Amino acid sequence: MKKRLSIVALMIVVLVLGSSVFAGGQQEASAPQLPETPKTHEELVAAAKEEGKVVVYSITSRIANAAEGFSEKYGIEVEATNLKDFELIEKVSKEGSTGAAGADFVIAQDGGRVMGELINLNYLYNYVPESMKDVIPSEFQNPLVMSFINKLFIFNNELSTEEPFTNVWALTTDEWAGNFQFKNPFQESVNANFMTMVTHPDIANQLAKAYKDYFGKEIELTTPNAGYEWIKAILENDLILTTSDTKTAESIGIKGQDKTHNAGLFVFSKLRYVETKNLALQPMLDVEPFAGFYYPIYMLVSSNARHPNAAKLFIEYLLTEEGFKPWSSDMGTYSSNPNIAINEGDYPMTTWVDILVEEDPAYCFENRAEVEEFLNEYIY
Repeated sequence: MKKRLSIVALMIVVLVLGSSVFAGGQQEASAPQLPETPKTHEELVAAAKEEGKVVVYSITSRIANAAEGFSEKYGIEVEATNLKDFELIEKVSKEGSTGAAGADFVIAQDGGRVMGELINLNYLYNYVPESMKDVIPSEFQNPLVMSFINKLFIFNNELSTEEPFTNVWALTTDEWAGNFQFKNPFQESVNANFMTMVTHPDIANQLAKAYKDYFGKEIELTTPNAGYEWIKAILENDLILTTSDTKTAESIGIKGQDKTHNAGLFVFSKLRYVETKNLALQPMLDVEPFAGFYYPIYMLVSSNARHPNAAKLFIEYLLTEEGFKPWSSDMGTYSSNPNIAINEGDYPMTTWVDILVEEDPAYCFENRAEVEEFLNEYIY
């Protein structure tokens, strides 16, 4: 059950065609003159120490712990700001367009907007540490992926010891009306991207097949394809839209519920609440045609970085076992460095590639507005 799309090929298209792919014919900004990178690690460390500081914008709050370790190791001050994904994109875009001092590098998600609004306009550029070029798989190097995060169908296993459904179309039936939860896609870009990805022709075809497998008949379309049809069906089936994955996990996993079943689609890492909050939560891996989705977190250097070498050194550090430690303590977050071991009890990234929908930046940038307009008819 392979869900992996040809993201590498699409990246090449992006890099070759620039803004003509993503910006509706908007003129691509002229490429900035970028500073040369010191040739050896020792030279990079020396140059970074001479700069003495690095500024990073991040969509993950754990950057603070990583910054502390980096400063202790290299004696370089770190100014880290934690931002929501849309705040980061808007801030970098404004600073990039005006030349204002801001981040030296960013840790960002929402691949479509990052590619279309920041990389294509040359506000950010890609950098792969020399020491990592033979370590990080080539398909994760441009743009450079720091990590992957996954969201899975997860159910209350006190209500049912077995997986309560094995086909996503079950969520459109009366049995699941009001019993399925998902964070509002208008409040988190990666959820909007997932909704966009299910309309991709490849995924939509898989959904059409799954419909026939579940209901025993061909799907009758009232929308452009089976992906749109599934979205429409779950929304019309009293899908509960939440404000956070934490609240979703708590609502689904609380024990002693007077229900026959309860499930949601949220980050796999919330399974830590089984112990820390005494919740009843279990992931579902055997679901057709997908068991959830995963998305990348990127690291990119600002074209107007005031401390480019310190930024590059910090990027290298975050790709090491030591630098990634703030994220490796939980299941559900996976370094792009395959040498960094996964958490005990977790599954290797290869497991998720085969059963989850992959975020495709090019498709999301080109199609998300249309999907959001469709969602708007049912959510608001």
